[in-house]
Amino acid sequence: MRNAALALVASSLAAALACGGSSPSGPSGTTVISRSTGSTGTSGATITITSAGVSPGQVTIGIGQSVTFVNNDTRSHEIASNPHPTHGSCPAVEAGLGTIAAGQTKLTQGFADAGTCGFHDHLNPDQASLQGSITIR
Repeated sequence: MRNAALALVASSLAAALACGGSSPSGPSGTTVISRSTGSTGTSGATITITSAGVSPGQVTIGIGQSVTFVNNDTRSHEIASNPHPTHGSCPAVEAGLGTIAAGQTKLTQGFADAGTCGFHDHLNPDQASLQGSITIR
């Protein structure tokens, strides 16, 4: 019985290591890159959306911080984490943003873990200028 239990533990550990550790899963098996703190944190960076795209396209923030998105475009944008269309790799983006109307400013929730989260405009998922990344350190 003891050998069977040890074999089960060893097998589970090997499977976890083969799958990249113990990262939780999101929708459709998406690996969660950074969990949400569940509330808005202090803004560590601002990303502005215009008709030309997002600027800057890459930002770095600290664990627990949020990212401010400012929509200076004349149309709405729906910022979501990668991958499209399932999303879910960065719950802090999903829970905090959603649709950002023209002229509106929104904050993500705080990011609870180090990692890099890719994002895109769900309404224009193939438009490279509306894609970017958030690195959490």
